[in-house]
Amino acid sequence: MKILKRILFVILGLIALLLIVAIFVPKDYAITKEVVINKPVAAVFNYVKYLKNQDNYSKWNQIDPGMKKSYTGTDGTVGFIYAWDSENDKAGKGAQEIKAIDENKRVDVEIRFEKPMEGTNTASVITSPLDSTKTKVEWGFYGTSSYPFNLMNLCMNALVGGDLQTNLDNLKKVLEK
Repeated sequence: MKILKRILFVILGLIALLLIVAIFVPKDYAITKEVVINKPVAAVFNYVKYLKNQDNYSKWNQIDPGMKKSYTGTDGTVGFIYAWDSENDKAGKGAQEIKAIDENKRVDVEIRFEKPMEGTNTASVITSPLDSTKTKVEWGFYGTSSYPFNLMNLCMNALVGGDLQTNLDNLKKVLEK
């Protein structure tokens, strides 16, 4: 019986410690990754502004080749919505909507997740010319987590950052073919 009490106290102590730590963890997070593509900025931007093109380089879009996709509006313009629905929990269900476009510079997207967890995040793809034949592409993923779930923000870069970098590396391969 004493051992059960000790185990219970240890578990309660760990939970209390995590809740205390979560008080000090920022609620906002930002993850950004970048790659240099050997193409002019206009060519790169004119590819990344179309959300349907993510099927060619996004790891997330390729998780479930059989996922249902639907589109509303004109791709590459503000208001376009790319929705997906997958039986695979890794892909889940949700939608991306283009919220802003600054031609040859930036595309801002709102991502709304429905499954396996609900949430809304923003993402941006920023293109910057390094010279007439090279473009730096930065992909950022931003969000806010409420207490005590903000504790997960400590590992968001590990959870999402690797996939962002994979997506950018795939984009580089596709565009430099």
